[in-house]
Amino acid sequence: MNYGISKTVNLSYEEAVEKVSEELKKEGFGILTTIDVKETLKKKLDVDFNKYIILGACNPPFAYEALKIEEQIGLLMPCNVIVYEKDGKTVIAAFNPSSMAVMTENEKLQHLSMKLNELLQKVLDNI
Repeated sequence: MNYGISKTVNLSYEEAVEKVSEELKKEGFGILTTIDVKETLKKKLDVDFNKYIILGACNPPFAYEALKIEEQIGLLMPCNVIVYEKDGKTVIAAFNPSSMAVMTENEKLQHLSMKLNELLQKVLDNI
């Protein structure tokens, strides 16, 4: 199973981060965490790395439903969305929530994760 969905865009890295944040909000997601990987690696290891950010996105109604179905689903939350530069291009990728149902082998998560996947795919499609 492919654990992510992605798209290469004709936007600068900064524009892509802004646009993905806007589109996530439109679909009911909040960004709980923001990790600037480039900055963190420079600070902690003094190494250079491409621009790369991890956005910890959460859709509260979906998170609540998932937690009621499977208490330990929090191990797979929030839904991470990444934006990074590679070979002069900007890539946006999101965790594929459908993999939650497969990993947990919980059929009750199947429908919920498919709906969540549709929302994240819509975010990518709108960028």
